[in-house]
Amino acid sequence: MSELADPLPRLLVIGGGFAGLWATRALARAPLRITLLDRSNHHLFQPLLYQVATAGLSAPDIAAPLRHILRRQRNVEVRLGEATAIDAAGRQVALADGSTLGFDYLLLASGATHAYFGHDDWAAHAPGLKSLDDALHLRRRLLLAFERAEACDDPAERTAWLNFAIVGGGPTGVELAGTLAEIARHTLKREFRRIDPASARVRLIEAGPRVLPSFPEVLSERARRQLQRLGVEVSTGVPVTAIDAGGYRLGEEYVPARTVVWAAGVAASPLARSLGVPLDRAGRVPVEADLSVPGHPHVFVAGDLAAVKRADGSAVPGVAPAAKQMGRHVAATIRARLRGEQADAFRYRDFGNLATIGRMAAVVDLHGVRLSGLPAWWFWLAAHVFFLIGFRNRLVVLLNWAWAYWSYQRAARIILGRDAQDPAPE
Repeated sequence: MSELADPLPRLLVIGGGFAGLWATRALARAPLRITLLDRSNHHLFQPLLYQVATAGLSAPDIAAPLRHILRRQRNVEVRLGEATAIDAAGRQVALADGSTLGFDYLLLASGATHAYFGHDDWAAHAPGLKSLDDALHLRRRLLLAFERAEACDDPAERTAWLNFAIVGGGPTGVELAGTLAEIARHTLKREFRRIDPASARVRLIEAGPRVLPSFPEVLSERARRQLQRLGVEVSTGVPVTAIDAGGYRLGEEYVPARTVVWAAGVAASPLARSLGVPLDRAGRVPVEADLSVPGHPHVFVAGDLAAVKRADGSAVPGVAPAAKQMGRHVAATIRARLRGEQADAFRYRDFGNLATIGRMAAVVDLHGVRLSGLPAWWFWLAAHVFFLIGFRNRLVVLLNWAWAYWSYQRAARIILGRDAQDPAPE
């Protein structure tokens, strides 16, 4: 059916993450013509992205094609493409290929990217973790570091290859540090002849006074102790001041290290700037109570890109449950608009906070119910498996984790791709 012949309002959703996908699915029976636009062809379960980076899971275990997820939803068309600019008044979105998409309603849920706090040159030496491409690149760097150390004759150079630093003590940094320590001390045991992988130095660096600052202080302290038991060196209170190809500077100390991972900050998608509205310091869009853009009631923003305040004045965190709730709320608001009714204000329901640290080590904060160690780890595992999309994903992840639990092995420990430092093929 052509656009001229189709009387249904057009909803354009930019971003197939939690906010965009949950809004789209919630509008399955709505009288709308929906276009879901994303640069990738898949929905990614981002909380488990670090498991792909550390070879615990394969990419398809935590991702599913958007077309497959939405194959039975007849009012949706999936488009692979990248939005470059938004004309909110003209109700047009420009794409990277030169084409445009029109809309009656727009949901902007394009997420966030890495923030290096004014040091964008660090990105080449300290990759972050936001996409499957990032995870596969990071997995390659982590595994190659042990291979380079094995082949190295210079003791100082070997030490540099076995020095790992994770910058940022939030959930992603804690999860990466704990898992990397487990790989070095257990997974790679007895696999090398010239090096002892357990001698690797894994350092977690947090500029603030404690790791997991969004958790209660008692759980932050428990997390620090669990990390140290796993073999992670936890450094707090001193920021990284320089990162280059040879290592990093922490205060006055320069540490030779060939592998630095950035988990310290995020910045909103630059697409928000084209809306022509004031943004907050992180580049997010301060939205109205119904998540619409001030001055543009037909444009909504959800997920990491939305700056939303709770009743107590605190910010709604950039986590998956919040993005899902925002997506569902935008769907409810659009349905109300179609009926000519007034929409309710968005209210975030905080279900708690959880982070894993390593094997049988985690912390969970459920509004006064605080768990750590093995009980928290089981809770974390169950929650993440439950929220994976698709029965196949849940089954595969459970099987992989069960095998890793008993064997310490990581199923996806394969190095892919090549770079300039690789030896020439024979």
